[in-house]
Amino acid sequence: MVGNVNGAELYVLGRKLMAIASDAAPEESVLRRIPPGARMVIEDAARHPGTSVADTAERTGLLPSQVTALVEAMAAEGFLEIQDGPDGDRVNLGRALLFRGDTASPIDEALAAALNTTDASEVSDVAGTLEELARRFGTGMALRGAADFDAAYRGTPPWEIGRPQPALAELAEAGAIRGRVLDVGCGTGEHALLAASLGLPAVGVDSSPAAIEIARRKAAERNLAARFTVHDALDLGALAEQFDTVIDSALFHVFSDDDRLRYVAGLRQVLPAGGRYFMICFSDRQPPGFGPRRVRRDEIEAAFADGWRIDEIEPVTMDVTIDPAGVRAWRAAITRV
Repeated sequence: MVGNVNGAELYVLGRKLMAIASDAAPEESVLRRIPPGARMVIEDAARHPGTSVADTAERTGLLPSQVTALVEAMAAEGFLEIQDGPDGDRVNLGRALLFRGDTASPIDEALAAALNTTDASEVSDVAGTLEELARRFGTGMALRGAADFDAAYRGTPPWEIGRPQPALAELAEAGAIRGRVLDVGCGTGEHALLAASLGLPAVGVDSSPAAIEIARRKAAERNLAARFTVHDALDLGALAEQFDTVIDSALFHVFSDDDRLRYVAGLRQVLPAGGRYFMICFSDRQPPGFGPRRVRRDEIEAAFADGWRIDEIEPVTMDVTIDPAGVRAWRAAITRV
């Protein structure tokens, strides 16, 4: 079992992987981190082979000029390839991109060689372990700052589906969302607006000014009284307000382990005893690849072990704009005690 790999075995595997990286890209002395925008473009090219710059810009929310610059930079390093097309340049994955897809990829083959195995399940297990290590070392696909999110909101980010997430809308229909409502990491505000449409006092906060501007416009267009403000989700106590319900749609999974502790501490400050927190996040059942860090059920349980009662954690589907099948997620219902 990969989960039982000891330190010595992991060290040996790490040395093998570094040798593979050196062979694949001898000009690189260390593995470097790809900027978030470039990751978004690469992931989009993986899902949409032969795509255009314009279509990539629309799906990722980046400006066409940004996409063009990123494609050119990534093409120069072999991650992407630019091909002539009847209606302009087309973008494909490049020869150097190590991408895990439905078929064997260069990284799968490299891992198999390093492990001296032909068992695809062993390769998949090790890939999952490496992704877990990347999470612990603070790497990953998640956008980290307001500037990154603002860039995404120039178009339609993958998480902005133009309606509440079905897994959260179900809770509203069942009457679980009640009292004063905080939509934390609200994006363009669909869940705060859902609460407001039920006649509930609703506040949405997000670190992205661009997202908040869109949310305010939606509220005005729909004649709903939801209030939206730019605010750091890691400093909820500074709101100096109390809520009966907190909604978190795809925020929990963007945090590092340390930031997760700060976030839960902030939730304690805005939710009194009996208040409820409803959250959906990427699940570890979602295969490695596109998106933020995957979250295990026991990680949710550990984060809310002190001062909370976990009412349920169940598997759901999170809708996204770039995959009609959605992604595998957890929905958690947690009560402050």
